[in-house]
Amino acid sequence: MTMTPHLRKFALTAHITSSVGWFGAVAGFLALAIAGLTSQDAQRVHTAYLAMELTAWFVIVPLSLASPLTGVVQSLGTPWGLFRHNWIVAKLLITIPATLILFLHMRPIGHLAAVVAETTLAKGDLAGLRIQLVASSGAALVVLLVATALSVYKPGGMTWYGRRRLNEQGVAGEGRCRELTTSTQHWVDVCGIIAIVLVLLFVILHLMGGGLGGHTGGHRH
Repeated sequence: MTMTPHLRKFALTAHITSSVGWFGAVAGFLALAIAGLTSQDAQRVHTAYLAMELTAWFVIVPLSLASPLTGVVQSLGTPWGLFRHNWIVAKLLITIPATLILFLHMRPIGHLAAVVAETTLAKGDLAGLRIQLVASSGAALVVLLVATALSVYKPGGMTWYGRRRLNEQGVAGEGRCRELTTSTQHWVDVCGIIAIVLVLLFVILHLMGGGLGGHTGGHRH
């Protein structure tokens, strides 16, 4: 069902706001993670890790859910469709795994906040977990930047489903289909490879050292 112009603008505004907010919140989380890792001020470290948990639960998690959801609504309510264009599918393959991995990170983030609430961290305490949070949030920023670039540039190329739907429109649609699938297919392939590599990188970062949940020891009591 195609949305009315006013509803389409509202949905687009919601999607842009949540997507940009997600990127900004992760950037803030990265700044806190770096401060917690590098600062020599015990109070600043304490504050940074407590703020990270609050930022993750009350800002990043809601926005990470709102961004894909509003994107799906935007796609279904416009001629773009949800599975017709490669760049939209690529965005789904980026944002949905990123959201799932975020939820896997919430337990170790909560663990770190609980530790700093009870004791003071020395420089080497929970070093693996603290470094991991910096690396993961940095990787998340790159992933979200790629998703944003896909939305802005909208590289050409249609999926098999999209080509079939366009061919159903007749000869004119078939000619348009050939034009879309050959004009910038090279860039679509490049974007697809980048998306796959970034998702794999995100997964590898999570699994390093037995996963974030494995870095639970080594702090002072």
